[in-house]
Amino acid sequence: MPALTAKEKAQIGARAALDKRANGLVVLDLQGISGVTDFFLICSGTSTTQMETIVEAIRQALKAEGIRQHHGEGTPESGWLLLDYGDVVMHVFLDETREFYGLERLWGDAPLLSVEC
Repeated sequence: MPALTAKEKAQIGARAALDKRANGLVVLDLQGISGVTDFFLICSGTSTTQMETIVEAIRQALKAEGIRQHHGEGTPESGWLLLDYGDVVMHVFLDETREFYGLERLWGDAPLLSVEC
């Protein structure tokens, strides 16, 4: 099985998050803008339980494709969970925490990746 591209990983993660009713999902294309990663997936859950459900769905969808998470940070209680897949970093927030950190504002010059579902 050929390795997935960063774009494909982001799209799989996005579909998994949307399947669990993630809110406000965006995928920022950081290629050529950031040396840290190629894509940021950003979405919100309405509760800590939904955040955990979204994260688990993303992990399972990518694991089914043979992709394992490099690193994770945060707790549902903190309002922010981060999944690091190297070339794709996925952020799952509670709405208030997402607004506070404003990643979309920080990376406002990044184009959005279309997510086909």
